[in-house]
Amino acid sequence: MHDELNQLTRNDMWFLVPKTDDMNVIGTKWVFRNKMDEYGNIVRNKARLVAKSYNQEEGIDFDETYAPVARLEVVRLLLAYACMCNFKLHQMDVKSAFLNGFLNEKVYVSQPPGFEDHLYPNHVFKLKKDLYALKQAPRKWYERLRNFLLSKGYARGVVDKTLFIRKHENDIILVQVYVDDIIFGSNNNTLCEEFVVAMQGEFEMSMMGELTCFLGLQVKQLKHGTFLNQSKYYFVLLKKFKMDCKEAATPIATNCLLDADEDGQLVDSTKYRGLN
Repeated sequence: MHDELNQLTRNDMWFLVPKTDDMNVIGTKWVFRNKMDEYGNIVRNKARLVAKSYNQEEGIDFDETYAPVARLEVVRLLLAYACMCNFKLHQMDVKSAFLNGFLNEKVYVSQPPGFEDHLYPNHVFKLKKDLYALKQAPRKWYERLRNFLLSKGYARGVVDKTLFIRKHENDIILVQVYVDDIIFGSNNNTLCEEFVVAMQGEFEMSMMGELTCFLGLQVKQLKHGTFLNQSKYYFVLLKKFKMDCKEAATPIATNCLLDADEDGQLVDSTKYRGLN
């Protein structure tokens, strides 16, 4: 929690102001989660200070909220293209990505629970930048990253707005963005190095090296091909729905005849869709 507050302070997120009756003050809360690697092992404990966005009022606290998100099909195409052109993809993570988006609206939030200022306990924070869980946070972060990449000579994809491309003579670098996760690759390592330096100069980044896991896909990049699997995703599903299963060549017996269960119990449609 202290690390999170230090991160907010370094980003110059807010400043204290006296609370008035005409302010729409948005509450805050702490969210705790474990970050895992591609094998399901816990690698880090994280604490996030998030806004209670259900208190936001449209037209006052936010306007536009839509932000484009990468589709899995595009990521698969990028992996196939990198394999075909014989270059490897790498991955980086933006630390506290949403905290980099600049706010145009006047947004006030309560002080973090347990960390109220002892001199001004009734004051509130006026935000300069986005806070996690604000409705406009994904859009503001995307706009900040988009404008930065465009200023560095990158062109945005025509079909997929989360793909950025830069060409230099006969070389090309591809950058795929999924919120705060970024994968990139080039047939010229110099372009990759320039991209890393530019990003680290603008944002606080953590390099994760060669791409191994992205959007539930486990990736193995070898000289003779790129191999994908989703074993971690399957294990999480099996654990979530308490299914003790054994491996099988086919998911169901080929000679099994199915018919309607007229007397069966109703199925939770949300759980069923999640299982499928």
